[in-house]
Amino acid sequence: VCDPVSPPGLNMCMSGSATSCEECLLIHPSCAWCAQEEFGRGRSLTSRCDFSQNLQKRGCDARLIEFPTSSISVLQNMPLSSKGSGSTQYDVVQIMPQKISVSLRPGDQTWFGLQVRQVEDYPVDLYYLMDLSLSMKDDLDTIRNLGTKLALEMGKLTSNFRLGFGSFVDKNMSPFSYTAPKYQENPCNGYKLFPNCVPTFGFRNILSLTDKVDRFNEEVQKQMVSRNRDAPEGGFDAILQAAVCKEEIGWRKEAYHLLVFATDDVPHLALDGRLGGLVQPHDGRCHLDNQNEYSGSTKMDYPSLALLGEKLAENNIFLIFAVTKRLYNFTALIPGTTVEILDQDSKNVIQLIIAAYNNIRSKVELSVWDHPEDIGLSFTATCQDGKPLPGLRKCADLKIGDTVSFNVSVEARSCPPRGADRSFTIKPVGFKDRLEVTVDYRCDCGCSRKAQTNSSICSATGTYNCGTCHCEPGYLGARCECQEGEASSVYLSACREAEGKQICSGRGECSCNQCLCYESEFGKIYGGYCECDDFTCARHKGILCSGHGECHCGECKCHAGYVGDNCNCSTETSACVADDGQMCSGRGGCVCGRCLCTEPGAFGDTCEKCPTCPDACGTKRECIECRLFNSGRLADNQTCQRLCKDEIITVEDPGSVLCLYKTDTDCVMKFTYSEHASGRSVLTALKEPECGGGPDAPMVLLAVVGSILLVGVVLLAVWKLAITVHDRREFARFQSARSRARYEMASNPLYKQPVSTHFVETDFNAYGKSFNGGVH
Repeated sequence: VCDPVSPPGLNMCMSGSATSCEECLLIHPSCAWCAQEEFGRGRSLTSRCDFSQNLQKRGCDARLIEFPTSSISVLQNMPLSSKGSGSTQYDVVQIMPQKISVSLRPGDQTWFGLQVRQVEDYPVDLYYLMDLSLSMKDDLDTIRNLGTKLALEMGKLTSNFRLGFGSFVDKNMSPFSYTAPKYQENPCNGYKLFPNCVPTFGFRNILSLTDKVDRFNEEVQKQMVSRNRDAPEGGFDAILQAAVCKEEIGWRKEAYHLLVFATDDVPHLALDGRLGGLVQPHDGRCHLDNQNEYSGSTKMDYPSLALLGEKLAENNIFLIFAVTKRLYNFTALIPGTTVEILDQDSKNVIQLIIAAYNNIRSKVELSVWDHPEDIGLSFTATCQDGKPLPGLRKCADLKIGDTVSFNVSVEARSCPPRGADRSFTIKPVGFKDRLEVTVDYRCDCGCSRKAQTNSSICSATGTYNCGTCHCEPGYLGARCECQEGEASSVYLSACREAEGKQICSGRGECSCNQCLCYESEFGKIYGGYCECDDFTCARHKGILCSGHGECHCGECKCHAGYVGDNCNCSTETSACVADDGQMCSGRGGCVCGRCLCTEPGAFGDTCEKCPTCPDACGTKRECIECRLFNSGRLADNQTCQRLCKDEIITVEDPGSVLCLYKTDTDCVMKFTYSEHASGRSVLTALKEPECGGGPDAPMVLLAVVGSILLVGVVLLAVWKLAITVHDRREFARFQSARSRARYEMASNPLYKQPVSTHFVETDFNAYGKSFNGGVH
């Protein structure tokens, strides 16, 4: 017997409430049951439930150990096809294997692998569903020769193409349409711009799918527009009829089903019909009359998004919204749906359809049908790069003919009623191919088939089953040897978990060497000493184990795909993968199924928005290159449309981040990046890069020399001005000093003007005498 690694810590097998082999198996997938008669004599009943290796160490014969495990059996495994058309058209296989059987022991996780390939040259059925309200008149004129052109383009992708056409307006009742008698035959009566149109109708199948594309052109050219009152149209009525009326539309089982929905406004949703008194919900069935017109238009409400998604998936239909407005955010709720922006006059409709088809063929996404609630599934995708991506069930950026792999882990959480089997289906979205999985539960023990009623081993008052006695009412004991009510102090010590502890943990009574646990309004009390229960575990928002686990003796045992003390943390990572394939755009980590942004300034569901991040300009640069100039890395692998969903406008936002980069032609491209209040990323870009001519060397040299001379002249002028100012200040100071000196000489009373006397003496002696005599 081989069993998985025993979980650390508490031995949940022995401390559980198992009194039978079946109960033991439900405790944990590591638990095994010893059905040997003499095993554990004198011990508590739960001792038979233990880890397999422990049971063998304690003397249980390995042949008498009940330890079922989960297993997988492949029932049908046809090889994948490589081409879709030709003689093998009806035997094309795009998923492998096709049928498997899974045997599951509750809590024991097992896995199986599957491969998916989009084969080359696969047949295509395309049904063009057009809004023929008055606002679409110019679009109708544009597509009158659409069939021939579209067939020519699709012929490059598949050799087996069929085309159909249908139209819709709205419910012909108030308040959706004009109902006055004068409008019954001509709703445009009195409308000056377009006075003639056909009566309002809900949906009309004009041309079933055919390979005669000229018929498409003929039928389209016969069509005229109609008129309704309010802006929304009755498109969802038409989509559902086109999906469920398989025979009338002509959908082939062995083909891709493309439904192109062309309109210029949003459709009415469920409950809108109540405005006109329609309270009956849509029944999801086909209601085309002999005229190929929808007969339930004025009898039932519009279909809901859930019903629409269910019927599209059920009939393997890819829905392509070709719309003129960006108001179709709800399409994320419908699997296999793409949205393309249609020109006002539908001139780009062929390019739009080809782009949508290539987008559809470039990805594979798995869906699960009839998923039983008690079975947990988790997916791991291995795409073209060969790297396992846990939590993902989708691969993108594929080429036709590529093969991708998925590992699917499956676990049963509980056992259904005895004899009940379960099954579910895994299929790629939009494919007819599927993997059918049948499930049987390994909840019974083999030894139970040998049960003995009124066995002598059980004192003739019980049933011997898998090594234990199940006593008749009123009898107790390992061999049903005691009757209820008997008590003795000898038995009481066996009902204490340890010396000094309460008898039966204070939550039960000791009877015949065993604890009988009290009942509780909160849940079940169990264990050899009534020490365990299933209601004292951690809660999240008031829910025990968050609803994603089982409470076992004070500890949450989480279901597959959840972890944490209260099992509130999901291990699913698909919601954290950004459009570029990175986990949380490389700016954070995935915690409990949600991105926790660690890069300052980053936000958004996948941290994809970050105007202030260092790499913001570099990230958006590639989108500018591929969206405006059809160049750069993203233009080569046709992922521009998928990765670059930012709106590019020409009005600059003052709160945006300015980004510049140099192109391959040495030009400078400028753009700004900001996040709009609505949650959209907005890029404001120049229509063309700024490109300047090369510098003129002589002019540059002349400019440099002239600049130097000009600076020299300016410096000389400044120096001359400074010297002049300084000299003038010194001269003024000198003049002031002279004036003060003259004033002092004129006003001093002690000062006398000196007198000088001059004479001439011919005789030197006389001169000497005279000199000696003095002069007075």
